[in-house]
Amino acid sequence: MALPKLSYPTFEVTIPSTNKTIKMRPFLVREEKILLVAQQTEEPKEVVNAIKQVIVNCSIDQFNVEDLTTFDLEFLFIKLRARSVNSVIKLRYRDNEDNQSYDVECDLDQVEIVRTEGHTNIIQINDNMTMVMKYPRAELMQTLDPSMNESEIFFELLSSCIEEVIENGTHHDARNSTKEEVEEFIASLDVNTFQKIQEFFQTMPKIKHELKYTNSLGHERTVVLDNINDFFTLG
Repeated sequence: MALPKLSYPTFEVTIPSTNKTIKMRPFLVREEKILLVAQQTEEPKEVVNAIKQVIVNCSIDQFNVEDLTTFDLEFLFIKLRARSVNSVIKLRYRDNEDNQSYDVECDLDQVEIVRTEGHTNIIQINDNMTMVMKYPRAELMQTLDPSMNESEIFFELLSSCIEEVIENGTHHDARNSTKEEVEEFIASLDVNTFQKIQEFFQTMPKIKHELKYTNSLGHERTVVLDNINDFFTLG
């Protein structure tokens, strides 16, 4: 007699960038294996690939995982991890004031996307020209060269996140331009516009959660978790 088929509860989660609600199931041993294999490689690209694959496997509703932004991917995985293993995770943090380690707990169910008031993806270049930005996609993070420095990574992100340029009502789709043409356009921007672009990235939606504890000196301290590595590898 064949072994019985198992059924699993589903839950709903909202994709932050689109506000679309989808149904998912908890991940199983097969997905846990995918994650463990990727972690053992210690390659960021492999870890991102594994997270994407787990999300696809566990999604009841169909959508294109390649369309997810970086913060979508992080948020969905955190909520999936909460439903699959335990919503409360224990982290160890070394305090830089007394140099002692502290165990802190984080409830993944309380982790949300933080949106900065006044944030906009419209960059005003001059009276006749505006630039429309889009959020970096999860797939972009897989194409970045690990040897790049922070400045090189920023410009790579910037060139990939220009959606269109509107000049006197005419829309110029960045997808119709070569990478060289986009880079030349970026190089021609004035400093004020470039600062607006930096603000766009600095204030874009992101996962963020704060944990508080009191150190041995009696001082209340705050640990800020704002990327997926913080939630699972903080030490």
